[in-house]
Formats: sequence, structure tokens, C-alpha cells
Amino acid sequence: MTSPLISPTSEGRWTPRLWGTLLVLCAAMFLDALDVSMVGVALPSIGADLGLSTSALQWIVSGYILGYGGLLLLGGRAADLLGRRQVFLVALGVFALASLLGGLVDSGPLLIASRFIKGLSAAFTAPAGLSIITTTFPEGPLRNRALAIYTTCGATGYSMGLVFSGLLTEASWRLTMLLPAPVALIALFVGMKLLPRTERERGRGGYDVPGAVLGTASMLLLVFTVVEAPEVGWGSARTVLSFAAVAVLLAAFVAVERRSPSPLIRLGVLRSGPQVRAQLGALTFVGSYIGFQFLVTLYMQQLLGWSALHTALAFLPAGALVALSATKVGAVIDRFGTARLMVLGFALMVTGYVLFLRIDLDPVYAAVILPTMLLVGSGFALTFPSLNVQATNGVDEHEQGMVSGLLNTSVQVGGAIFLAVVTAVVTANSPEGGNPSPQAVLDSYRPGLVVVTLVAFAGLLITLTGLRPRRDRPSSGPSVVVAKSTLKEAERVAVGD
Repeated sequence: MTSPLISPTSEGRWTPRLWGTLLVLCAAMFLDALDVSMVGVALPSIGADLGLSTSALQWIVSGYILGYGGLLLLGGRAADLLGRRQVFLVALGVFALASLLGGLVDSGPLLIASRFIKGLSAAFTAPAGLSIITTTFPEGPLRNRALAIYTTCGATGYSMGLVFSGLLTEASWRLTMLLPAPVALIALFVGMKLLPRTERERGRGGYDVPGAVLGTASMLLLVFTVVEAPEVGWGSARTVLSFAAVAVLLAAFVAVERRSPSPLIRLGVLRSGPQVRAQLGALTFVGSYIGFQFLVTLYMQQLLGWSALHTALAFLPAGALVALSATKVGAVIDRFGTARLMVLGFALMVTGYVLFLRIDLDPVYAAVILPTMLLVGSGFALTFPSLNVQATNGVDEHEQGMVSGLLNTSVQVGGAIFLAVVTAVVTANSPEGGNPSPQAVLDSYRPGLVVVTLVAFAGLLITLTGLRPRRDRPSSGPSVVVAKSTLKEAERVAVGD
């Protein structure tokens, strides 16, 4: 229910309190993305200072991913059941405290634990924040604009995290851990004043404890298995058995959800074609981009010899393009619809990835790298907001947290899975011997870039199915077809729509 205290004016203009609410939510999204990207540049300094091995350093990154990706489903449903405002503020406070802990500890295990706690808290702030937006801003142009600003803040945070990390690590890696803490605390105190109060969901069959346990366990094990697979081997008995256990847990989860009166995920929403396209689109979109950024960072720093800051500045055009588009994309979505923009965005990203395949050991920045960044940035600016709008439109308020958690799970799992796949492909093609030539190393990167391109192309094919004409679609203007929120209505949606 939209709070009357912060509703838009009758002319559709946003009140100062409405802007303030959105800025608090954007700050949390910005911090989530910032924290993911900042730590990568600081890892060598952390390892040298704390005496950590390469495998231990990996868990500084993986610990965050594990907590974030593993608990998103639970975080989304908790927002619906316990109150979005309450869940968001408590999780934001935990995020701030974990940031302080991470910047002050002198132990590798404690640092990894703080990262896991931060990921866990982000698993609750992300779906709660998204569902606050979708229940505060009425569906249509106002919500589309809000979601465009919100999602581009995440993309900007990811890009700016690289720049901040390059600057702060020169002084101390601890600053990269501490930076989110004061921002989170400010957002927490402002949010306590501005965020609308929401009622808890009542009388819907109680809490789905078995579903919560099975869903969380399956996601935790899936992310853990994918993160560990490149290290222990994709064909190892441990990896195979872990994937088998994930399949068993997911099958049990589906069985429980089909019978639960208050499921963690109501499976009926996945009978909608647009909802499925949004989830699969998020999976392939983020998966391809994370893999691309990983390979580009290695290419620039290890082969070209660029500094961390130089590398971050190379990504800056893409981030700046996304940031500048924040207030404009909502109007573009209103005019053309999400389906068309997702297709265009994926097409731009595929083109950028194909162009980057031309790289060599002496690249011309203006001819290859800059055009690639502009194409990828343009694709990001169009696709990511559209995915969020399509996934959340038409869903009842009491299920907004659920759908938001599902979308964020697709984002995190996609990033983890495809980054692991790209890493495995590069490793398999790496030259043998202790001192390979730069050209041999570059040649080992190309298959990984091909995988990135193919993943994005798969996303393009998935979104293209959304352009098929529908017999029940109005002829006037583009529409955003969405998942219905009641089981009866959902059952009327054709699987292929």
C-alpha cells in the first residue's frame, strides 16, 4: 500500500519526502554494488598485510557472494512477512557494523566472517528495498522512473567501486572496508525518519519453515559448489556429489512449495512468460557482464601492465553512461516497453563483446576499448532497469518481496555460475610452463571472451521471444506483460506468453 505521507502529488510530481525515501534505498543499492567491486583491487594488499594464501583471499570475495546469493530467497519473503521497513533497517544496521568489523580486524578468518555477514545483510536489504519501491510508487511511469534511478545507482556503485578502491588502496586496504560504514549509518538514520511503515502479512497460513530451510540450503550449496568447482575440479567427485545434492534439495523445495499454504516462492508466478524472461534475462545479463569485467581486468593489469586506477578509469565511460541515463530510462520504458528495450540492450552488449575479441597486446583505446565500454554501458542502462520493471509489475503488494528476492537471486547466481565457467575455460586453455609468453596468455583469454559473448547471445534469444505478437495484446502502444499475483489468474497465463 502506498503511504499517504509520501504519495506523489496529483500532478505526478514527487514530494521531497518521496525523493528522500528513494535516495535512502538507492544508497543501500549503491553500497551493495560498491562493496562487491571495491574488494577485488585491494586483495593483493590484504594478502600481504594479513599473510593470507591465494585460496584464503578467494574467500574474501566468495564469502560475500555466499551470504548474498544463498539467502536472497529468504530475505525477500522475510520482507513480506515481517515488514519491509523493519527488515531493511535492521539489515542496513548489520551491514554498517560488519563494515566496521572488516576494517578493524587483523585476522583472515574474521575478515572472511565479516564479509559473509555483509553478504547476508545485503540479501535482506536488496529485496526489501526493491519491494519498498514497488509498493510505494504506483505501477506505471512513476514506478518505472523510480526503478530506473534505483537500478542505475547499483550499476554506478559497481563502476565507482573500482575507482574508489584504486584510490583508497594506495593509502590502506582497510579504507576500502570502512568506507561503506558511515554511508550506511547515515542512510539508516535518515531511513528511520522517511521510510514508510508497512503492515506485516497476516493470516496466510503461517510461516513456510520447511521451504525456508530447503530454499536457503539449496542456494547456499549451489553457490558454494560453483565457487569451489574451479579449485577442486568440475569433474571431481566432490563437485558432482554437491550438484547432485543441490538437485535433491531443489526437488524437495519444489514439492514443499506446491503444498505449502504460504510458500516461500509461489510457483504460479513462473507460469508467466514475461516473468520467466525477466529471471533468465537477469541470469544471463549479469553472468556475461561479470565474466567480461573479470577478463578485462586481467587483460589490462597482467598483460598491458596498467595500474588498478588506470584500469578503473578505463571502465569509467560505461559507468558514467549508466549514471547519466538514470532519470531518462523510465520515460523510454514508458514509450517502448520492457521487451523491446531488453532486446536492444542485449544486442548492444553482444556487439560490444564481439568488438572486444579484436584486442591484442598493443590496443588502440579509442578504436577497441572505448567503443566496447560505450556499447556495454548503453546495453546496461537499457537492460537492467527493464528487467526490474518487468519482474515486479503486476505483482500484488504482499508478494513484491518474494519476486524481488527471486530476481536478485537470479542476478547473484548468474554472476557466480558464469564467472566460474569463464574461469574454468581460461584455466583449461592456459599455457603450460612457469613463464608463458604474453601472446599465449592472451590466447587463453579469448575462449573465455567467446563464452561471455555466447551467454549474452543466449540472453538476446530469450528476450527476443517477448516480441512475438499476442492475440490479447492491445494494439495501442507497447505493453509490459507481467505475472499475475493470484493463483487463479496465474493459471490463466499461457506458458509461452
